Amino acid sequence: MATMADRRERQVAVFGAGYIGLVTGACLADLGNRVVVRDIDTERVRILQAGDVPFHEPGLGDMIARNKERLTFTLDLDETLRDAEVAYVCVDTPPSASGDADLSKVWSVVRSLAGAAHLRAVVMKSTVPVGTGARARAALDNAGLTATAYASNPEFTAEGRAVSDFMNPDRIVIGADDPAAAALIAALHEGINAPVVTTDVRSAEMVKLASNALLATKISFANEIATLCENTGADAMEVLSAVGLDHRLGPHFLRPGIGWGGSCFPKDSEALRQLASNTGFHPMLLSAVIDVNNIQKRRVIQKLKDVLGDLAGREIALLGMAFKPGTDDMREAPSTVLASRLQAEGASVRCWDPLAQPGEVEPWVSATRYASPEKALDGADAAVVVTEWPQLRDVDWARAAATMRRPVLFDGRNLLDPAQMRGLGFTYLSVGRP
Repeated sequence: MATMADRRERQVAVFGAGYIGLVTGACLADLGNRVVVRDIDTERVRILQAGDVPFHEPGLGDMIARNKERLTFTLDLDETLRDAEVAYVCVDTPPSASGDADLSKVWSVVRSLAGAAHLRAVVMKSTVPVGTGARARAALDNAGLTATAYASNPEFTAEGRAVSDFMNPDRIVIGADDPAAAALIAALHEGINAPVVTTDVRSAEMVKLASNALLATKISFANEIATLCENTGADAMEVLSAVGLDHRLGPHFLRPGIGWGGSCFPKDSEALRQLASNTGFHPMLLSAVIDVNNIQKRRVIQKLKDVLGDLAGREIALLGMAFKPGTDDMREAPSTVLASRLQAEGASVRCWDPLAQPGEVEPWVSATRYASPEKALDGADAAVVVTEWPQLRDVDWARAAATMRRPVLFDGRNLLDPAQMRGLGFTYLSVGRP
């Protein structure tokens, strides 16, 4: 990746101490660089300076601790930029009211760099629309940073394994019009054994959006096949397992469930659809992918109604709240849609999750939180496996069947064995299995 001459400690500024910024900063420090991470959230910086991590991400706390001599957290802009060779932009870009990405935090960071002409490169890690790089380049020129290179270095990390994904990636994508800038960014990753894909800025911006859109497509495809399997008596798990053995297709993400969520798939799929619409192109396939995912969550409610009838007055337990296991992230979690729809039907929602903390917001303010799956199940009319937490395999399901008001279980992640659950007395429903 880099030449021997490039292998030295470099000073890196990271703007944003969220999932991407913290993982980026910690991993770059672990690779031997000196990193200053800046955030404008006073409480978040205080937590980090105290040696804690403000969210759950396996391995991140240990990495930060062992690199404490090379990793600093601050609110101060001057401290962040002092001696920095490279500035990484790692702020969030949520959807705006129009559906376009809200880049206000990105532009705030770019404006803050005015006067930092010593920077060799500004690197965009945030997920941004194609064409943002050209605007950023103009903004840097207007700020007097005409000699500072601009590059796109999209992230491909999944929550729950972000540290491992950063240090063991399938590829490192660098979009830069300046070969020297591309070489500099590659040198920052020295020690990671992965191919480096060097391209232009616009193509690098598109790689990130296209990658997530294709992964979302595979999930929605699996869910469409699962519905067809239910209608025909086929077993979706058997079908998709065999499909995944085709080397042209692979098994990854071909698993039916109740839909995708989180901070990337929903946002990036919508952003790509909006980007296409802004150019006058209607992306029919991508629109269908998004629609399938939205419908998939609501099919759960109909399946419960098919068994229970009217849901008014029913007690429904949601097992899992985070959008995936291994994280406490509630962003775009299917559980939020399910809880809202259940409450709209007049049901009372019980919930359990080992990590997620949704805060004092609806629908969770009106839901009852339990400390264990067993307590959430006790007295429930039905339960839904929303997140495939491994703890759910260890539940005493025989006792749960006895303590539930009605032993109805919708396994939204196909986590449990159908024959076993039915043998315990459950009315057992799943996704795509007869």
